[in-house]
Amino acid sequence: MKARVIVTLKNGVLDPQGKAIEGALKSFGLEGVDSVRQGKVFDIELSATDKAKAEAVLKEACEKLLANTVVENYKVEVLG
Repeated sequence: MKARVIVTLKNGVLDPQGKAIEGALKSFGLEGVDSVRQGKVFDIELSATDKAKAEAVLKEACEKLLANTVVENYKVEVLG
């Protein structure tokens, strides 16, 4: 079973890397970029065949390692 975990900064948390990317894009002459927020994507393969069990394992992984839940949100997508 394949899954994707997306980790992003919570609203209100400063994102200096996102600001640097935003500045770089603008310096390349790309117009219409108002703001950039950066995050992380994890593509994970699981041996589980039960979707609910896979989601539970991934949520535990996020809480323990993949996301700093003080400043980050995460989203789990089980792809099948």
